[in-house]
Amino acid sequence: MTITKSYLNKVMHKRKSVRKYDANYKIPQAELKELLTEATTAPSSSNLQPWRFLVIQDATVKKELRQIANNQEQIETASAIIAVLGDTEMYKNVEEIYTKNFEQGYMDEATKNSMIENSLKLYPNLPKEILKNIATFDAGLISMQIMLLAKDMGYDTVTMGGFNKEAFAKHFELADHLVPIVLIAIGKAAVPAYGSSRLALKDIVKFI
Repeated sequence: MTITKSYLNKVMHKRKSVRKYDANYKIPQAELKELLTEATTAPSSSNLQPWRFLVIQDATVKKELRQIANNQEQIETASAIIAVLGDTEMYKNVEEIYTKNFEQGYMDEATKNSMIENSLKLYPNLPKEILKNIATFDAGLISMQIMLLAKDMGYDTVTMGGFNKEAFAKHFELADHLVPIVLIAIGKAAVPAYGSSRLALKDIVKFI
């Protein structure tokens, strides 16, 4: 059996990192909301969904952000910048999350109570660095979904980890428990993206 060239497969291969955008194109906010709603179907550790977003569309704010983000052109020319943040206090939503799971029939009450109890025993006692690592891992999962969904909607993206995270947190007055992880530029490509090669499977995989 071979992998069928499905629609998802085609979207995956069409998605490329784009750094040149049509600065005049503006994505409607309603579409950005739809995109992020769909992206939140991504998996996360204990389903605690530690991702938070700051969506930057204002031209003046993007100009300010460009100075924090190594003067990258796409910060200003993309229709929006989606800043993916990690919440290291994600466990504070555990009761809401598992109560909703129970109410929607995804688990019984005993499982709900057990998950809440175990999560509140574990997560608040973890070092902040571990909580940050968890949030960063989960942010990677939802960031990929954002980019694939964006391509499916006819938009292009590029992720940026090269920015001053301390300066970002200070500029946007983030609470201590919110950690900037990655920026995603989204908009309409002005020029085609470059292609990129991949390492051979034999060099990166070992079957045992």
